[in-house]
Amino acid sequence: MNVDDLLAYKPTKGTKRPRDQSSTENVQSKKSSVATYKKNLSEPSELTDAQKLELLLEGDEDDEAGEALDATGVKKMLLNFEKKVFKNQELRIKHVDAPEKFMESEIDLHEEVEKLHVLATVPELYPTMVEMNCLQTVIGLLSHENSDIVIAVVSLLQELTDVGDLEGSDEGAEALMVALLEQQLVALLVQVLEKLDEKIREEAEGVHNVLAIVENMCEFKNEQVCEAAGSQGLLPWLLKRLRVRQFDPNKLYASEILSILIQESSNTNNQVLVGSLDGIDTLLQCLAYYKRRDPTSPEELEMMENLFNCLCSALMCVANRNKFLKGEGLQLMILMLKEKKLLSKSSSLKVLDHAMSNVEGTDNCMKFVEVYGLRTLFPQFMKTPKAKKHGGLSEREHEEHVCGIVGSLFKNVQGPLRDRLINKFLENDHEKVDRLIELHFKYLQRVREADDAFRRDNPNFEDDDIIDDTEDEKYLRRLDAGLYTLQLVDYVMMELHVCGLASIKSRLATLLNRHGDSMVTVKAIMSEYVDRLGMEDATVGKDVEKEKRRLTSLIDEL
Repeated sequence: MNVDDLLAYKPTKGTKRPRDQSSTENVQSKKSSVATYKKNLSEPSELTDAQKLELLLEGDEDDEAGEALDATGVKKMLLNFEKKVFKNQELRIKHVDAPEKFMESEIDLHEEVEKLHVLATVPELYPTMVEMNCLQTVIGLLSHENSDIVIAVVSLLQELTDVGDLEGSDEGAEALMVALLEQQLVALLVQVLEKLDEKIREEAEGVHNVLAIVENMCEFKNEQVCEAAGSQGLLPWLLKRLRVRQFDPNKLYASEILSILIQESSNTNNQVLVGSLDGIDTLLQCLAYYKRRDPTSPEELEMMENLFNCLCSALMCVANRNKFLKGEGLQLMILMLKEKKLLSKSSSLKVLDHAMSNVEGTDNCMKFVEVYGLRTLFPQFMKTPKAKKHGGLSEREHEEHVCGIVGSLFKNVQGPLRDRLINKFLENDHEKVDRLIELHFKYLQRVREADDAFRRDNPNFEDDDIIDDTEDEKYLRRLDAGLYTLQLVDYVMMELHVCGLASIKSRLATLLNRHGDSMVTVKAIMSEYVDRLGMEDATVGKDVEKEKRRLTSLIDEL
């Protein structure tokens, strides 16, 4: 075999996404070949050099595939693998300028890596691989000069970390994940991503498998992997990958991984890092492509939704809200909201809700009114659009986000801008007050139905003798029925009632009386909201206490 043969050699690659028929048959054959493996495995122990040599001499390497893969078989396989790695390294050092002299060892090493795929069928033996320090050797090959070897190792790691294969073997999964994180695998994977050229099909599949490894690890060690992604350089690569205009499967996967890494409220470091890397501008630029057009495929639609989710998660960081404001994110979301048929419309509503919520959203609320966002918002408030078949918000989600935005405006907007907001409820003979009352009774009925169902399911439940778990279950049922949206609606009604405009007060009272109700019900709903405010967080801050005092003052004026 000459140098040309080596360069032309292209091994078969694995992928995380659904495989073709031949790949499926290969996996099935691997699983069937280990159907008779021993169930009771002995505890692995450290081997002396003499024991290692004895294992290697026990049988011919050619017969290895037919042996039962127990702890001893795994040790033999791993020792043979290390032999191939050492031989390849030795020949590469010895014949730096003569690749034809080490190409046979390169092919042998690649074949040995492929053999290790069978280990994925016995995750209970992963501790053996960890104790032999073989995992360190495998990971070290990610820095190999031959990209085919690197891609083969990536495929192996993807299969070893596959969630489906690790189910039912918690000990093996734990040992593997801890070892991978200790070896700073994420940093090495970033180096691989930087080297691979996605214009080459095999290397594009390698990028896909790298992202699959990160996703697999997040399933088991989400907090640690998220931390490693921030400190070991994965987030910058993901943002750079999203800047590529053309859509492809790897761009979709990059958006999915970024969403996973910053979606949790505990991942504040990653949310801050996204902002410092100009990630808000990157996300806005990516989404600006959809202000006049829809995605052309379900996969592209999924990517767009991932980008919106990333933006919502990033806006949980206060500093990022200022970047969103300066980057004219409000104007972009308003433009999307104006479009009647675009799929991006509903998601833009969700982003606005996140950007304007709580006291941290004051600047965005003020700007929203300044740029005439009210004239775009209230048509969404007056009429809930039908849910789209392909993505988008449900009816309840739409109404929750709209009411959330209106509530944030009442909370954060002051002065002449607040007068503009209140005047909206005077237009067209108080039609928006009528809509508030309609939403109030809609969700009040749903919550009462949930209460009735709870009492039927818990006939022994008594308000005077409440068990904490039962009370929590009742509250969760009420939330599922729409309690939070009801609280948002009633908060707006409360603000309007104390605003001092007699016509609005009279309209609220008339409509409530017409349904046999009064502001007493609103007061009860808001009192419950205040009582539970901050209960989910043991470390209630000054802002929460201040908000409770503000709401209590409003309730007292009803």
